[in-house]
Amino acid sequence: MAPGVHDALAAVLAAEVGFDVAYLTGFGTAASLGLPDVGLVTMSEMVENLRRITAATDLAIIADADTGYGNAINVGRTIKEYERAGASGLHLEDQVFPKKCGFFEGKQVIPAQEHVQKIHAACDARGDAEFVIIARTDALAVAGWGDVEERVGLYREAGADVVFVDGIRTEQDLLEYARRVVDRGLPALYNGVLRPAPQIEQLGFRIQIIAGASLGAVVAGVWRAYEELYRHGAVPVEATSTFPRLLEVLGLPEIYAKEARYQVSGAP
Repeated sequence: MAPGVHDALAAVLAAEVGFDVAYLTGFGTAASLGLPDVGLVTMSEMVENLRRITAATDLAIIADADTGYGNAINVGRTIKEYERAGASGLHLEDQVFPKKCGFFEGKQVIPAQEHVQKIHAACDARGDAEFVIIARTDALAVAGWGDVEERVGLYREAGADVVFVDGIRTEQDLLEYARRVVDRGLPALYNGVLRPAPQIEQLGFRIQIIAGASLGAVVAGVWRAYEELYRHGAVPVEATSTFPRLLEVLGLPEIYAKEARYQVSGAP
């Protein structure tokens, strides 16, 4: 189970709670830049965010790599850059570039064989055999389950470690996913919250990402705090009550200790 993180602070909090793995969300990264998730974020911007997260925590990070930011040649560079930045794995989707969030309308997909070559390029480019290549398909909304089943089989044969069908909106979709993909023996990832993690595991999925976990909480909390401040001139108590604990998590006591040890001017 990998909660979505959209920045380094969210990742630090995920690690503090006890998670070992987190998911760097493309939607969340785009939103943190004030943009919708429609292919506007560049590879270098994603890698920059990834690098900050891996520098701040020891979490294993599964990262969104969109379409690989181009053709199979671009995919090769994307793999190398994500590896250098500290990712433990990534997913590549078979959408036409520029892509859209998996739950947006109007998606289009490239031919399956074109994505097969991207998977080949990704596997060839990774320097660490343990780096996980996840092949995502967005074909469900475009062409239905028949095309999805063909694609995930081809992507697995091409070398993908895990397959990922995105755009699972309903309980029936989830059960179809389990029956048509997981029950065939394909290691699969589920993105969503239709069922709690123990039940997703019982269905046979290997990974569950909860992409909006951090961003949704941040938006709800910040929105409420700003509305209270704007309307009443004060923020809710909970908006400030967590600061002492946050300073501990961010390592301020350790900084104070180092200041004293190295006799830094202004040490407490």
